[in-house]
Amino acid sequence: MAIDLNADIGEGIGGDPEALDAALLDVVTSVNVACGGHAGNNESMSRVCPLAAERGVAIGAHISYPDREGFGRLPMDINNDELFESLFQQLQDLQTKAVAAGTAVTYIKPHGYLYTAPAGIDGHASAVIDVIKQYARETGKLLPVLGLPGSPLLEAAAEQGVKGVPEAFADRAYTTQGTLVPRGEPGAVVTDPNDALTRLKRLIRDDEIVSIDGTPIEVRARSICVHGDTPGAAIIARRLRAAIDADRVRITPFAPPPNKAA
Repeated sequence: MAIDLNADIGEGIGGDPEALDAALLDVVTSVNVACGGHAGNNESMSRVCPLAAERGVAIGAHISYPDREGFGRLPMDINNDELFESLFQQLQDLQTKAVAAGTAVTYIKPHGYLYTAPAGIDGHASAVIDVIKQYARETGKLLPVLGLPGSPLLEAAAEQGVKGVPEAFADRAYTTQGTLVPRGEPGAVVTDPNDALTRLKRLIRDDEIVSIDGTPIEVRARSICVHGDTPGAAIIARRLRAAIDADRVRITPFAPPPNKAA
């Protein structure tokens, strides 16, 4: 069995964002780099891409609604053409910085509401897939997309011949339907490293996570995420990495950087 451990970076979170990014980069195998939508800018992308390259960590474009005020976690009334243009520019900006650092963007992960947008948000999941396909036409590289199992995003990817990679969260609570408990509700964010560790072990060994009401639900994942803005994110990530190594599970990026073998 192989598993990937990913984290969000470049978001300017916490009292010392640069230290947090470096701490996460030291333990994860993939990073979702904010590229100007909900957070991030040319400076932060130029800073984190070389660090990822040095460590052989895969870089994913953490594309999002162009909504810095709401941190990309709110629904946004935006037409498909505008959304496509914004997302494609975000991907291009990050790829430019990655190439300058001697590496490349190897996958896509939508952020916030764009990640969890229900099927009723017309075309927004499809806009993400359109970005991936346009990028493939221009570069010859069809990037995989990281998403929640069973989500409209991964359904759209399957329909369009794009590889969807299922992801689970060590620091978020689940409903019995397998969706994430909305932020702001009690218990939605898991901040206790021991709780996160228990969830990880059950996920790896049994393909299960216990939902917020205590019901076990099946969750099959190729990558495990720790949010950069979860309190104690670096500590949680270190504990998870140590547990994965102790279980002798092979930890490797699902979309390796160009200078690292799978």
